[in-house]
Amino acid sequence: MGTPRRYPTANLLPGGRVLIAGGYSSGSEVLASADLYEPRAGAFTPTGVMTTARGRHTATRLAGGKVLMVGGYDGVNALASAEVFDPASGRFSPTGSMKTPRWRHTETRLANGDVLVTGGRDDAGPLASAELYR
Repeated sequence: MGTPRRYPTANLLPGGRVLIAGGYSSGSEVLASADLYEPRAGAFTPTGVMTTARGRHTATRLAGGKVLMVGGYDGVNALASAEVFDPASGRFSPTGSMKTPRWRHTETRLANGDVLVTGGRDDAGPLASAELYR
């Protein structure tokens, strides 16, 4: 990879490439960078930069092939923000934020295409709540 990372997300994209985004550098800096891995070539290439640096976030591939990035931690606070990666353009765009900032949560795409975000932590401690992205 172009940047060593801890706790990034990795998502399989249409066509077989893998998006690896965010996380922490070896020096604990929160990253906004992302790489694409091309398995056929065995190579990583940099791609767009996230709108928000985030680690311990989640990412889910949506039905149309885009990837939804949700929450995480910016090194100081839990995040409520979300963004979408478009593999066709290689760009990240902000989308609607969650009501509750959270990190170390789960994110699951449901059969109807909605994404369920559950649990995790905010700045005060563990969460017993869930949110739905439509």
